[in-house]
Amino acid sequence: MLRIDPSQDILDTIAARPVARAAADRAFIATYEGELARGAKVQSDARFLLESLLARGCVLGLVTRNSLEGADLTLRATGLDPFFAPAHRVGRDCAAPKPDPAGVRLLLSRWGVSASCAVMVGDWIHDIRAGQAAGTATVLVRRHGPRPWDDQADVVVDQLAMLA
Repeated sequence: MLRIDPSQDILDTIAARPVARAAADRAFIATYEGELARGAKVQSDARFLLESLLARGCVLGLVTRNSLEGADLTLRATGLDPFFAPAHRVGRDCAAPKPDPAGVRLLLSRWGVSASCAVMVGDWIHDIRAGQAAGTATVLVRRHGPRPWDDQADVVVDQLAMLA
């Protein structure tokens, strides 16, 4: 068990631990992420939104605090992998993890677009902060009710379909 205070950032806490402990914690997280990824279920309105965005000519990317391997496993388990080209996926092993904007900036660079042409959509404060720091518009999806940081996003929705 990691024994991390829920108020602390898990990745920052692990990084600050002694080398051997941090390595063991990272191995634990990799196993745990793999288990979660293989059992992932797609949100009922996710495919509808992604199809709608592609039909409008949008380019889709994924920035996650999980590993790239975990992201790939999740996309395959949910059947959403065709929507995100491999080069449009960024995990914590590709760039500094959110809320750092490095992953968002990496995608913008790969696409050759400015931040003003992009929107960061997420369900956690790290998503909103990463998008803001990168200069994109932000959308908070709050499937589980109001969040303390609702007022920090440019747009707040309760369902993905509301963005289609």
